[in-house]
Amino acid sequence: MTGPSLAGIWGRKAASLESFARYSPALKASGIVWDTKTLDEWLRSPTKLVPKSRMIFPGIKNDKLRADLIAFLEAQSEGQHLPAEKNQQSAAGFPKLKKLPPAAQVKAIRYCHDTYHVTTGDGTMFDFWEPNLRFKTDSSDRGPDAGAPAIVGSGTLGDRASIIFADPDEISTAVKSQC
Repeated sequence: MTGPSLAGIWGRKAASLESFARYSPALKASGIVWDTKTLDEWLRSPTKLVPKSRMIFPGIKNDKLRADLIAFLEAQSEGQHLPAEKNQQSAAGFPKLKKLPPAAQVKAIRYCHDTYHVTTGDGTMFDFWEPNLRFKTDSSDRGPDAGAPAIVGSGTLGDRASIIFADPDEISTAVKSQC
């Protein structure tokens, strides 16, 4: 959920997807074209294939798991997947964040001691311990409208969430310190 889309990766030059701006200089300069061999090397050990890449993923040591993933990526690249317009997930892994129901719209964020109190458009208040709430931005056409942050739950216990803003400048003005 933090990297580029892998749709259509087969035969594509590494670090060439225009919709993703955070490729490392090392990956951009690698000249790699994704195929069975390069994906196998990358998935085994990204930093061995491309030293100084920003990839923090340690790799997949199991040969069968790597082969299965590569076969899946090849099938997806050959069109055996949902068309992009039917895919409701953004590149960040979130649903479309415009025109959300009130329960997914953030109306207020209050911070007290170690807890964020988030009130949604339907009047429900959720409490999140500091490490369990993440503030993110999505300026794409799938992101929230300016001034209308969205809340997206995560974690199986319902104790974690992300609040997504249209612009980083909105974050500091949205959070009010008040006990």
